[in-house]
Amino acid sequence: MDKKTTDEKVPRIRKSSLKVKENEKNVKPNRENKTRERIAKEKKDAKKTEEKRNTEEKEKGKISKAVRGTNPKITPNNQKKSTSSILPKKMSNLGWVNRSCVNDQAVKNRVQDLLSSRLIHADQQVEWLARSIQCIDLTTLAGDDCPSNVARLCSKAAHPLSDDLTNALQIKHGLLTTGAVCVYPARVADACLGLERLGANIPVASVATGFPTGQTSLKIRLEEIEFAVANGAKEIDIVINRELALSQNWGELYNELVEMRKACGESHMKSILAVGELCNLTNIYKASLVAMMAGSDFIKTSTGKETVNATLPIGLVMCRAIRAYNRKTGFKVGFKPAGGIRTSKDVLQWMTLMKEELGDDYLTPDLFRIGASALLNDIERNLGNHATGGYLMAEEMPMA
Repeated sequence: MDKKTTDEKVPRIRKSSLKVKENEKNVKPNRENKTRERIAKEKKDAKKTEEKRNTEEKEKGKISKAVRGTNPKITPNNQKKSTSSILPKKMSNLGWVNRSCVNDQAVKNRVQDLLSSRLIHADQQVEWLARSIQCIDLTTLAGDDCPSNVARLCSKAAHPLSDDLTNALQIKHGLLTTGAVCVYPARVADACLGLERLGANIPVASVATGFPTGQTSLKIRLEEIEFAVANGAKEIDIVINRELALSQNWGELYNELVEMRKACGESHMKSILAVGELCNLTNIYKASLVAMMAGSDFIKTSTGKETVNATLPIGLVMCRAIRAYNRKTGFKVGFKPAGGIRTSKDVLQWMTLMKEELGDDYLTPDLFRIGASALLNDIERNLGNHATGGYLMAEEMPMA
């Protein structure tokens, strides 16, 4: 009886084991199908992600080209026109601005190193000073400016050195001129007329947007830009809204600067940061980035009316912002220190800073300008001392 029962159970066990094997065969294809479906889905998702990334990169490329369109080089003798391109309505790199921070002590150490170890030899200073004349925006921003003052300024810009000194330095007559003539909007037409009479191909720059404080409505500031451009200004020096910078409202500041960039049309825009009123170096760095993102062709330190104007630490911070922007976007933005640069020693220090931080391209008027009124006289006196062995008297130099 027990043997029979055992014999009956054996086939049952075999049948059940066969069923298990059959089930395993059915499950295996199902698992393979699910694996194939999962892989196909992952490939499909990856393709969609890649297409989305390519679309975003194309859009970024369009924005970069739009910003680049407003940053061509400026040449005093062959002025290139910039075109107002479509700029992004919203500031996309606000995170970059907010994350930025400046190490004040490191800035001071770097400036001390430049002043102590980077010196221009005496036998090379003549060439450097002559080159600096081409980078000067010869400026008059006085309350008593009139057509005769502006005409005299234009004459000085077209012939910055006396004929005797030009011959002594072996400079071809008419070859050396200043980078631009800078006046108030009301004097732009006078400056254009004065340069036309002299046959000088020098661009006229105009301050605008409620210079120097900027304390007018955006509508009035834009109208002032349009007025200066209509009268012949090829370069517009605008002032930023310091309230927006101090309150860290970078998005709104960006939007205002974009509107100003559009109002400039084909004229170049230099953004004055008024660094003496921005409190600290970090704010100066952030304002520099925002101005460049909005399409500025140059960033400028000061109006010359603040208690603190162009200093080397401030210049270093702005140069580092220009360098960072160039590395991130590939575009070069010019730099213009203004205010407090009065002597040949000052200008040589600034040119040393440009060469060390930004390279030889920033020793030309294409990318480097100096806002000054009294500087040219001091440069001429030093060049005269080199040529004649004595300093020229005021009456021996062309009037400024």
